Amino acid sequence: MGVPKLVIGNKNYSSWSLRAWLILTKLGIEFEEVLVPLFSDGYKEELLRYSPTGKVPAYLEDKLVIWDTLAIAEYLAEQHPVLWPREVEKRAQARSISAEMHSGFFSLREEMPMNCRATARRVHLTEGLTNDIKRIQAIWATCRKDNYQAGSWLFGSFTIADAMFAPVVFRFNTYGVECSSIAAEYMNFVLNDSDVQKWYKAAKHEPEVIETVEVGIN
Repeated sequence: MGVPKLVIGNKNYSSWSLRAWLILTKLGIEFEEVLVPLFSDGYKEELLRYSPTGKVPAYLEDKLVIWDTLAIAEYLAEQHPVLWPREVEKRAQARSISAEMHSGFFSLREEMPMNCRATARRVHLTEGLTNDIKRIQAIWATCRKDNYQAGSWLFGSFTIADAMFAPVVFRFNTYGVECSSIAAEYMNFVLNDSDVQKWYKAAKHEPEVIETVEVGIN
């Protein structure tokens, strides 16, 4: 069995890549990182070499190919149950909010694209975006109030749920989202995590600029 590969996009912009990368990194799994700059010449053809969708991330392990972030997470959780909370009720809650992040929050995704290295950006807060921000902070507040004694992640220890919301932490930081004290505390913890910092430092030094997602004004 060889070292698995994780195919990702630009660290500055690719939120789905961050999620899969963070899970593997937190597990301490050795993997080969294959970074394909998005929207560069021939990038789609390059991605199709690894994934049938031509999208990131893609996880390759011997002959196995998994091309969806949540599917990658669930595959790894089958081998590493620590990725979900131990208690059945909390595990169901963590799965629910992870699925909600996976399939929802369209206003946030469109109007506040992930841009790790940008700071002090401001965008117009539409009704949809405002509702997404409120919902996310409500999720964080509920999880932290219920689990603060067990640790500083959403469910005490790191889970897939934290990986799913890590790009949102970057988004809130980039666009200066006004947060409750509980949300701000969680954001500060995530942003200062050593593995998140490793991703952030790499993102800051990437040369590529994707103009279509460079939104907001300073």
